[in-house]
Amino acid sequence: MEYRGVVLTAALLILVGGGALRAEVQVTVGHHPPGEATAEFRFEKMPCPSRNDAATEAAFVVIDGGGDRNGGPLDRLRDGKVPTEEDQPAENFFFAAGTAGGRLRIDLGQVIDVAQVNTYSWHPNTRGPQVYTLYLADGNVEGFNSIPQAGVDPGACGWTRIAAVDTRPTQGRGGGQYAVSILDSTGVLGRARYVLFDVSRTEADDPFGNTFYSEIDVVAADAGPALPAVPAIEPAGPIQQHTVETEDGRYRIVIDTTAAPDLTEWARGELAPVVRQWYPRIVDMLPSEGYQAPTQLSIVFRDMQGVAATSGTRVHCAARWFRGQLKGEAKGAVVHELVHVVQQYGLARRANRNATRTPGWLVEGIADYIRWFLYEPETRGAEISAAGLSRARYDASYRVSANFINWVVENHDKDLVRKLNAAARQGRYSDALWKEYTGHTVEELGEQWKQSLADRLNRSAG
Repeated sequence: MEYRGVVLTAALLILVGGGALRAEVQVTVGHHPPGEATAEFRFEKMPCPSRNDAATEAAFVVIDGGGDRNGGPLDRLRDGKVPTEEDQPAENFFFAAGTAGGRLRIDLGQVIDVAQVNTYSWHPNTRGPQVYTLYLADGNVEGFNSIPQAGVDPGACGWTRIAAVDTRPTQGRGGGQYAVSILDSTGVLGRARYVLFDVSRTEADDPFGNTFYSEIDVVAADAGPALPAVPAIEPAGPIQQHTVETEDGRYRIVIDTTAAPDLTEWARGELAPVVRQWYPRIVDMLPSEGYQAPTQLSIVFRDMQGVAATSGTRVHCAARWFRGQLKGEAKGAVVHELVHVVQQYGLARRANRNATRTPGWLVEGIADYIRWFLYEPETRGAEISAAGLSRARYDASYRVSANFINWVVENHDKDLVRKLNAAARQGRYSDALWKEYTGHTVEELGEQWKQSLADRLNRSAG
């Protein structure tokens, strides 16, 4: 569903300077679907994000709820910088996973004539649309409550309700880039020092329904020309992208080393052949009825903490870690992330609110199983030593769970991974499947596996 150029108009009673004015509030929504958006946030007949609006120097505070630890700080909403890609958590502010949204207040520092309030967001799935109610207040009304938390009606304590915004489409996940501009036919929304957003999540089918807000602008009626926001991460040099196409032509993988040009030669000479060969192999290993694996994906090297992370069809790689592992674990780490691109277990929860969640240990265990036992078995990277035996649990995740999965595959069901993957992707995973597939519960299998490890280590010691 497109929103370009759509204007929604509602008549509201706006309080201005102690009096009342009948006016028309216009809510204009711009939308670029996934794959069509750019970091400029340009929309037809709509303003771009600004870096010199009245909110730039304002104080932002969350008065109900809390920010997600994977997102950026509140300053992301006023810093005049916008994300450079569609799934960039650290360059957005969003309420914590699993919560129903929250309330955000802006203190402009003085009462001004507010002409516009503009909000911007960007995400490939349900975190893209915006759902909130906007209030303004000058703070001079008797009984004014500057921090109306959940359960408190702002309209009953000195706030004026301006507009309700909901950019969710009637069908589909609604991903993409959104801009919302709220203005008034008189040129002034109201005189206000405070701006309040009562923010709701876009869906409750999974914990990931809180919108990625990229920028919030408050435009004063007497404001001068707007200075457009700038990309949060600007390339330090020329764009370095290498496109890999698989032999059958079905899949295209873009390897981006723009932020780490020193890795370009390695990425093209050593990593590219691996992803060309192994991405289609992984797709074939993890089929399920009616599922089509992503045909286009990207691998981006940049400054970040940790090793690597996958979001949708984008693999993020920590350049610093990879620099130290070019002769070691670097390529295997990418293979692990390619498994996550193919898994896509969250799709079921977006289509079916009753879909079950696959435990994280199994998600990571399958990825490490394919990596350590199929891609690079010769490295024996998932072996369990005598020192680690006492701590070994089937649900310990990553290498340990990969070792467990491999043991069950070799001793009970050669098709186990394919079956578990299909169940997970269709939202019907349960521990009962282990009994169905192998005749043993997962706990029983865990004990048998651990005993087999102990027997093997005893034989080696003898």
